[in-house]
Amino acid sequence: MKSTSVVDTNAIIRYLLADDPAHFARARAFFEQVREGGQQAYLPESVLAESVYVLAKVYGVERVEIADKLSALLDYRGISQENRALLRAALLLFRNRKVDFVDALAVATARERGWRVFSFDKDLERLAR
Repeated sequence: MKSTSVVDTNAIIRYLLADDPAHFARARAFFEQVREGGQQAYLPESVLAESVYVLAKVYGVERVEIADKLSALLDYRGISQENRALLRAALLLFRNRKVDFVDALAVATARERGWRVFSFDKDLERLAR
């Protein structure tokens, strides 16, 4: 049985940005194994959310690029994530609407379960309908 690694935000950032040659080389080798299914990796929702935040706010990456790259990462054969469809829906909302990822995740959760969103942000409540 293959061992599973929990992926951290900094590994995702180095892999997607390729801004540190040494870290990028290690991250690329790891994620190539994950893509092919030779390495198992668990991607927590919190790490995905933090990755979105860091890419957008710290590095100024456009939301379309963030959503597309992280959605592609969710498709890697070795990625384990029990809420993959929910995260994809949240990334799509984040990509197409002017909404923070955490709010997009709340809306995607509400939609998936047939729930409402309780918020003092009326735009967020409307988006959830």
